[in-house]
Amino acid sequence: MSVTTTQVAKEVKARSASVAKPKAGLNLIENTIGQPKANEVRLKVEACGVCHSDSFALEGTFPNAHYPLVPGHEIVGIVDSVGTDVKRIKPGDRVGVGWFGGNCGHCLGCRQGDFICCSELEIPGITRNGGYSEYAVFAESACAIVPKGLKTTEAAPLMCAGVTTFNALRHSGAKPGDVVAVLGIGGLGHLGVQFANKMGFHTVAIARGEDKKALALKLGAAVYIDSEKQDIAAELNKLGGARVVLATATSTKAMTACVGGLGIEGKLLIVGAGMDPLNVLPVQLISKRNSISGWPSGTARDSEECLEFCELTGIRPMIETFTFDKFQEAYDRMMSGKARFRAVITFG
Repeated sequence: MSVTTTQVAKEVKARSASVAKPKAGLNLIENTIGQPKANEVRLKVEACGVCHSDSFALEGTFPNAHYPLVPGHEIVGIVDSVGTDVKRIKPGDRVGVGWFGGNCGHCLGCRQGDFICCSELEIPGITRNGGYSEYAVFAESACAIVPKGLKTTEAAPLMCAGVTTFNALRHSGAKPGDVVAVLGIGGLGHLGVQFANKMGFHTVAIARGEDKKALALKLGAAVYIDSEKQDIAAELNKLGGARVVLATATSTKAMTACVGGLGIEGKLLIVGAGMDPLNVLPVQLISKRNSISGWPSGTARDSEECLEFCELTGIRPMIETFTFDKFQEAYDRMMSGKARFRAVITFG
């Protein structure tokens, strides 16, 4: 595509996969994507990862979702137009947009500089149209520059699954050599194992079944725990207890089983968005000063640092690609749990 440097763009027609209302399913529409506002950029989308959180839009389970709605928050595209106040991004840049779509600037979280915790957080695919579309418009502040060493289809899942696990681990308090376990070897977990290994942690992978072992070890785990045959807590305690258990699976039952395996001042760090309550006894936390915490993705700069770390260390997501006309198949594949490990929609 030929990209000009003009800051004033005409409207473009785009095919999009849209949700008219909760539980209405995905439908192909053609909509008009207008000129970006002063602080916005417009992307010609090249790839969009399919995340389990996209189901929030389809099922109507996330507050403040705006319908009709185009899902998708693992987006990589080429900037084709910029607003008059845009300074950092220019036409022709390849950028990514994730869960962070912009912040209000005036709430307590923003005033503290913690923009991902903005009380009015803009979320692509939830509060504004996302990446299941040939074109999309986002705030400049939401855009991360994609390094040249990453393929577009590889970069897309890093905008959510990648930055979430990367950011959680690097802020977890764990130090090189500490035992860090990753619960679940799926879309987030297969990246979490790679990050934990490259960050210098004694990496433990926890998953169901012996069939996951070979892959977990290949990804960088030093130890594999089969939760179907082994007692998770007992196995972690044999290693001295986990400094961190990164819970990427959504099963709160599996998370609960890990708590007894935390070491002194160990932390259950949750990034898998489960909807069932945890069943943890207070004494389990008190005796070793253990804690349970969560981590909500990251800003555009966090995403850039994640992308740069992946380029440097060779970390890559395992993906299955689907052309845009097969968006329903991509979504169904993700929801079935059979994708290995991230479905990515591509736009020709």
